[in-house]
Amino acid sequence: MSRISQIWKVKDLRNRILIVAGLLVVTRILAHVPIPGIGLNDLRSILNSNQLLGLFDIFSGGGLRNFSIVMLGIGPYITASIIIQLLTIIIPKLGELQKEGGEAGRMQINQYMRYLTVPLTCLQAYGTIILLSRTSGANIAANFTPFQWFVTLLSITTGTMILLWLGEIISEFKVGNGISLIIFAGIVARLPAAAQQAYESLSGTGGLSGQNLITALAYLAVAIVVIGGVVLITEAQRNIPVSYAKRVRGNKMFGGVNTHLPLRINQAGVIPIIFAISFLLFPGLIAGFFSHAKTAVIANAATAINNFFQNQLYQGIIYFVLVVAFTYFYTAIVFNPDEISDNIQKQGGFVPGLRPGRQTADFLYKVLNRITLVGALFLGLVAVLPNIVQGFTHTQALTLGGTSLLIVVSVVIEVMKQVQSQMVMRDYEDF
Repeated sequence: MSRISQIWKVKDLRNRILIVAGLLVVTRILAHVPIPGIGLNDLRSILNSNQLLGLFDIFSGGGLRNFSIVMLGIGPYITASIIIQLLTIIIPKLGELQKEGGEAGRMQINQYMRYLTVPLTCLQAYGTIILLSRTSGANIAANFTPFQWFVTLLSITTGTMILLWLGEIISEFKVGNGISLIIFAGIVARLPAAAQQAYESLSGTGGLSGQNLITALAYLAVAIVVIGGVVLITEAQRNIPVSYAKRVRGNKMFGGVNTHLPLRINQAGVIPIIFAISFLLFPGLIAGFFSHAKTAVIANAATAINNFFQNQLYQGIIYFVLVVAFTYFYTAIVFNPDEISDNIQKQGGFVPGLRPGRQTADFLYKVLNRITLVGALFLGLVAVLPNIVQGFTHTQALTLGGTSLLIVVSVVIEVMKQVQSQMVMRDYEDF
């Protein structure tokens, strides 16, 4: 409480927090602005019964459940970032721009992501509407004219770009990542309704029975364990000792210090889960286009793909594998042992017992692969936790899964660190 009171007394920091809170309220208002001409028949029951679409609704901040103009959330931007990151590996010039372009290069890469977000939003919006229409049998867009499709796609694209713009503004206030906070706000806003739904489902008309009470307590215990595990894995790191040799320049001596290089167990955060969801939704969206094709072979293949990805067991296995794979992929992007080794060598540093250069890089690769395995398996288990819990409880009432807990805890830790760094900086300036 004393820390909160100290934060509240700092006028600049207090104003930043209030402005960010106000912008998050705006995102929640956008999540309730409906798309013109589309109803909500049977939509909520589909999202409750389909685990994958339910996760997609979480990342859209509840916009999909309300069929709002931000029904896709920042999903298209995440997909665009995946594509651009892959292109930086395939296209040498784009990779050089990211690595050697400095701040200007990163800004240019971000601009490419924004440009790519627009067509991806239109494609995903069309595919999602068709998929939901055929899944529910409600024919959401059966009577759409070309003009209605234009208005719908324009509304969704505008909503996504406004959400992306708000996320970038929030990030500039340095009290948390804007995209993460928008997803966080959507999850928190669902908590009251999720708690009420869980209570009504478990209690029924006769109140909480002994078995249902045990189920609820078991779920609460799992949630506490997951929160503790998320905090532990998020904060855990392997410290690599680094020594810097003494150097004499003129009459002054530099270096001669011992420090460490922190390697986090979970370098990727929640990004692999977001990547995996985007990839899992893609086959269903494509199959939705061809499920009613005139050619029987194509229609049967599309139907088989849809049925395969609606199977909870197969879906959970693929989901787990994708999360583990994307954890390694994203960690390789954000942490380059060769580059780190070169930087240590240029600054006159070395890892005790290892030669600078290739030997140090190989050691970093070895350690990074080992600790990333722990983080990847943990993220995979967290991702499929709802499937595991539902397998034991045989109920879909407990909708707040491991992914939601992971995002909430990770965002809270990130916000606390950024606010604390702001406080330390102000204390230092006052000193």
